[in-house]
Amino acid sequence: MIDSFYLAWRYIVFNRVKTITLVLCISLISFLPFSLKILLKESEHQLMSRAITTPLLVGAKGNSLDLVMNSLYFSKEKPDFISMKAVEKVMDSYLALPIPLYTRFHARKYPIVGTTVDYFEFRQHNIADGRSFAMLGEAVIGVGVATQLNLKVGDSLLSSPENLFDLAGVYPLKMTVTGILKKTNSVDDKAVFVDLKTTWVIQGLGHGHQDVKTIQDKSDVLSRSDKLVTTSTKIKQYTEINLDNLDSFHFHGDPSIYPLTAIIAIPQDDKSATILRGRYLSEQKNKQIVRPKRVIEDLLGNIFQIKEFIDAVVFIVAIAMVLAIFLVFSLSFRLRQKEINTILHLGCSRGTVVQLIVAEIFIIAIFSGLLCFSSLLVLQNFQGEIVHKLFIS
Repeated sequence: MIDSFYLAWRYIVFNRVKTITLVLCISLISFLPFSLKILLKESEHQLMSRAITTPLLVGAKGNSLDLVMNSLYFSKEKPDFISMKAVEKVMDSYLALPIPLYTRFHARKYPIVGTTVDYFEFRQHNIADGRSFAMLGEAVIGVGVATQLNLKVGDSLLSSPENLFDLAGVYPLKMTVTGILKKTNSVDDKAVFVDLKTTWVIQGLGHGHQDVKTIQDKSDVLSRSDKLVTTSTKIKQYTEINLDNLDSFHFHGDPSIYPLTAIIAIPQDDKSATILRGRYLSEQKNKQIVRPKRVIEDLLGNIFQIKEFIDAVVFIVAIAMVLAIFLVFSLSFRLRQKEINTILHLGCSRGTVVQLIVAEIFIIAIFSGLLCFSSLLVLQNFQGEIVHKLFIS
């Protein structure tokens, strides 16, 4: 039998192109169903882990899935906005603690999450280096952002404009990194956290500029009275917030109508959660309250229906590939008929020929199995990032 394996090995090495093709085909057939199972299991884990720990979400009426995906996973699909009045309503109910979220903007490719420091306590996040944000223009970044952009405490990060033709004149805001979160193995690792007011400054609802009382160029002043000074657009506006110009930053309009994308509502107990949900079902016409766990369970139900279809397709493809491989082997043995006849003429039995064929198939199967197994190990090491990029981002 050892001689059969040696001869089979020499034949495989000599016909390496055919062997590599067979190994890749068999490995791919084996890899597809196992990889699909690994990725679906990891996606279920990532989606459900945050959904389970987030009891309730308040947002604008509309697609509940978009609301959940944007609020929990900072996806690019943005729900309609609600106002700060919704936070006051939840707070005044004494049924839940509201944590506001505003996830409209990005810094480079990473989402800027406007919130309060309660968010870190709620998610049980700790600061690995530095401190939390304490004033306008300060940011706490995830470890993934710090690694990818090579940032450390004290560095700066610019917000990205929503489009290249911003007619509103909203300039990118230069934010100072005051803290880096410990690794959380969640989407928070690749997010930039700031105070709500900082996101409103990015939007242009608040701004800072030079003191109008000290303007020397008269052409910059359109009108002046005891209570009001009207200036031209030439007046210098600040794109960075520091201790020197912090006092010059101010907001216009009613802060209670400033926008949010969602509110995480943390009820005191199950009874409070039920009462709060009931109030939104009966009283609110333009807002909704959802349970993220239920929304994600519905999503996963649809995913697993798709998985069954994909499994069927993979099974059919696998059968076709097996038949194709069988055809390749059959054609190969037919082309090698002269070799087989030579072996028989040398005095070898047909059993020896069968041993040679079995040994060849066994060696190819071993290499295919090793390639498939190593590919699955690599996939498991990067499954979190792959799932986040393909299914959640």
